[in-house]
Amino acid sequence: MSRRMTGAQMVIQALKDQGVDTVFGYPGGAVLPIYDEIFQQNDIRHILVRHEQGATHAAEGYARSTGKPGVVLVTSGPGATNAVTGLTDALMDSIPIIVLTGQVPTFMIGNDAFQEADTVGITRPCTKHNWLVKDTDRLAQTIHEAFHVATNGRPGPVLVDIPKDVQFAKGTYIPPQKTSKGHYQPKVKGDLDKITELVEQMEKAQRPIFYTGGGVINSGRSASQTLRELVKGTGFPITSTLMGLGAYPASGDKWIGMLGMHGTYEANMAMHGCDLMICVGARFDDRITGLVDAFSPGSYKAHIDIDPSSINKVIHVDLPIIGDVGNVLNDMVKVWKSRGSKTNSAAVKKWWGQIEKWQAVDCLNYKNSDKVIKPQHALQRLEALTKDHPDRYICTEVGQHQMWAAQYLGFEDPHRWMTSGGLGTMGYGLPASVGVQVAHPDALVINVAGEASWLMNMQEMGTAVQYRLPIKQFILNNERLGMVRQWQQLLHGERYAHSWSEALPDFVKLAEAFGGKGILVKDPADLDDAIKEMLEYDGPVIVDCVVEKHENCFPMIPSGKAHNQMLLGEASTEGAIDSEGAVMV
Repeated sequence: MSRRMTGAQMVIQALKDQGVDTVFGYPGGAVLPIYDEIFQQNDIRHILVRHEQGATHAAEGYARSTGKPGVVLVTSGPGATNAVTGLTDALMDSIPIIVLTGQVPTFMIGNDAFQEADTVGITRPCTKHNWLVKDTDRLAQTIHEAFHVATNGRPGPVLVDIPKDVQFAKGTYIPPQKTSKGHYQPKVKGDLDKITELVEQMEKAQRPIFYTGGGVINSGRSASQTLRELVKGTGFPITSTLMGLGAYPASGDKWIGMLGMHGTYEANMAMHGCDLMICVGARFDDRITGLVDAFSPGSYKAHIDIDPSSINKVIHVDLPIIGDVGNVLNDMVKVWKSRGSKTNSAAVKKWWGQIEKWQAVDCLNYKNSDKVIKPQHALQRLEALTKDHPDRYICTEVGQHQMWAAQYLGFEDPHRWMTSGGLGTMGYGLPASVGVQVAHPDALVINVAGEASWLMNMQEMGTAVQYRLPIKQFILNNERLGMVRQWQQLLHGERYAHSWSEALPDFVKLAEAFGGKGILVKDPADLDDAIKEMLEYDGPVIVDCVVEKHENCFPMIPSGKAHNQMLLGEASTEGAIDSEGAVMV
C-alpha cells in the first residue's frame, strides 16, 4: 500500500521489499539521513568496510556466491569515485550489484560544492544503467527499477545517485509490485528453430566441444544441472572460461580443464581442432580466443547468450541463439531427446582418443622441490586438505596465483569460485572474501593471494576482525609482481622494470596488528601443518607462504598466438605423445 515517508525511509523500505539482508558501505555527509534510518532498524545488516572499493568487491563476493544482488551504500564525491573500480569489475564479469550514492542537494549541483562529483557522468561507462533522482516521489520506483535492470538479462552493476535534500523530503512510497519494470525486457526464450538446428549439428558432429562461461552460473543452479545432463548424455568434452569454473564438476569424466591463455593443453588443442564449437554463456574474451583469426579455424560455431550485443562482437558465429542459458539448455535437452538422443558416437569416441593423447602431455606437471615451496605444490596441498570440506569457497586476487588456483583447485559446483576475470582487478580477493563470509557465516572461505595484490586492499582485514569473519588469506609470497615479471622474462628481454618490492611488511605482525592470526611457512616440510593450523583457527588468518620467486605459470598462450602455439613447462614435455604444433620451452 502506498504511503508517505522521507526519501531516506524509502531507501530502507525499498531494500527490505527487495529482500536485501546486507549492505556494504561507508558513511559520509551526503548519506547521513539514510544511515540514520539504518540505525533505527534491525532487518538489514550494515557491514562497515574500510574503503569504498572494498565495499563494491565485498558486494561482488556476496552476489557471486549467493546468486542474489549485492548492495553498496557510499557517500558523494570521493565515496562514489572510489567505487568506480568495483563497478567496472562487476560490469566486465556480469555481477549484479546495486550501488547507492549520496549527492549534494539538488540546488547545489553544478556549483562545485563540497564533495560534489558528476557521479552519473563518471559511472555511465562502467554501469549497466544509472540514475540521478531529483524527485522524492520517483525514488522508490527508481530503486525497484535498478534491481530489475541489475538482475535481469545479462546481470551487471547499476547506480542510483540520491541528493541529500531528496533524502530529507517526503514523498509517496510505491512498493515493487505496483511499479513498472520499464522498457528493459530482455529476451529469455531461445528460438526453437535455431535450437533444433543446433541439435542437428550435435547429432552429426565428429569433434564437438562445449565451451562454457560465467553465463551458465549467472543463469542459476538449474542451468548447471541441465548442462551436466547434456554433457553426460552426449559424451561431448567440455571446457570453461575462468569465470565458468564449477558449472561442470572438475571431477567429471568429460572435463578437459580450463580454456585460454593459461588453460590446459588438451582444452586449447581441442578448441583448435574441433568441428563443432558450442559456446554457452561466454563472450569470446581475448584471454580465451588468442589470435582471433586463428580461433577454432575449422569449426561450425554456435553461440548461446542472453546479451545480443555479445553475438558476433568478437568471433563471427554460424548459429546465434539469444536467450537465457538455462532456458535454451532445457529446450536443447528436450529437442535432442525427442529426436532420439543421437550422436555420431563412433566419431566422438575417436575424438576422445585424440584428446586423451593431448592429456598425456600432462601440461600441469612441474618440477617440485624439497628446498623451496613451489606455488603449484602449495595449492595442490591446499586442495588436498580442503576439498572435502562441506562448504568451501575460494576467492583470489589477480596474477600468477590466480591462474595456479584455477589450474590446481577443483570446483564441483557453481558459486564456489570468486575471482576478477575481465578487469583483472588487483585487490579484489580480500574484500570479496569478506562478502562471501558475510553471506555464508559457517563456511570455509579462503582467499588465494599474491603479496602485491593483497596489499592493495589489506585494510579490509579490519572489517574481518570487527565482524568476526574467519576468512583465511593464503598468500603465495614470491616478493615479485609475478605475472609482470613472467612477461618481462619471456617477452621483454628479461628487463625487470619495477616488478618487485623492496619493502614488504612482516605479514605475521601485520595480521596480529589487525587482531588476527599470522602464520609464516617457508619449508615444504612444514606446509601441511601451516595449512592445518590456518583451518583450525576460528578467526581471520594470514598465511605468509614464501614460494619460489621465479616460477612461471604454464601452459601459456603468448599474446597474439593461436591455441596450438602454447608454451609448456619443461616437466610437461616428458612422456609427450602428441605435441604437434606446441612450442616447448
